[in-house]
Amino acid sequence: MDTLLLKTFLEVAKTRHFGRAATALFLTQSAVSARIKLLEDSLGAELFIRKRNDIQLTPAGNRLVQHAESLVKGWERARQSVAQDPDLSASLSVGCLFDLWTIFVDGWAKRIRKKSKDIGLQIDILNNAALVQRLSVGVLDIVFMFDPPQTQDLEIKQVAEVPLKLVATKMHKSVEKAMSKNYVMVDWGSAYSNIHAEKFPDLPPPALRTNSGEVAIGLLLNRCGAAYLPEQMIQKHLDEQRFYIVEQAPVINRLAYVVYRPENLERESMQLAMKMLKGK
Repeated sequence: MDTLLLKTFLEVAKTRHFGRAATALFLTQSAVSARIKLLEDSLGAELFIRKRNDIQLTPAGNRLVQHAESLVKGWERARQSVAQDPDLSASLSVGCLFDLWTIFVDGWAKRIRKKSKDIGLQIDILNNAALVQRLSVGVLDIVFMFDPPQTQDLEIKQVAEVPLKLVATKMHKSVEKAMSKNYVMVDWGSAYSNIHAEKFPDLPPPALRTNSGEVAIGLLLNRCGAAYLPEQMIQKHLDEQRFYIVEQAPVINRLAYVVYRPENLERESMQLAMKMLKGK
């Protein structure tokens, strides 16, 4: 059985929507539909009841969910085991947003490797939707994100508070002046967007937008301007006076979370990973 078909099935079963499943899997909607049709043909059973604005699992689909999760998780474990260095006693599959790697996860990973050279780390940089999907089916053991999913199936713990400060390539005496030209709107998650809108209700829609702090830094260095960024990512530029903190601007705090499946804590590698979150 092709695990790609099973992963597609699980995403459709979770979202109850072919379009949203396609977005999460970085596929076209037609590709998702084709995979589901191929899986149904191979099993000889209809898995979904398709209506205009609603998709429901059939009894056969409901029975397949648990088996599919086990098969996908088992395959990923087997793949990792085969690829793993024989001198390593355990492995840990980690997923995170690109910017959180720089801000937090890199230091955490170094603490794990310093504490135990016997644990192999697989690091995947993904977006929020892909992190949740791969964690849900067991491909990832632990993920780091800003906006965790609200579900009872996953454990969610706050691990860091990330202060975002308005920085500009020139010194400005006012927030309005700093944000008046080439302001880069960085997508730090839905909660950040809501706070940003409350703080700056009269700000015109920014012409420059990105979901990456690193990309925003590049835009500022090449075009001048301003953006909300964490000091951890820009300290070098502050020291070299390429960037300046706009002191009058409000600081917007973002909370970073670790998310994992409760049963993963039975493994020693996960227990060590959780201890290292506290820097022990």
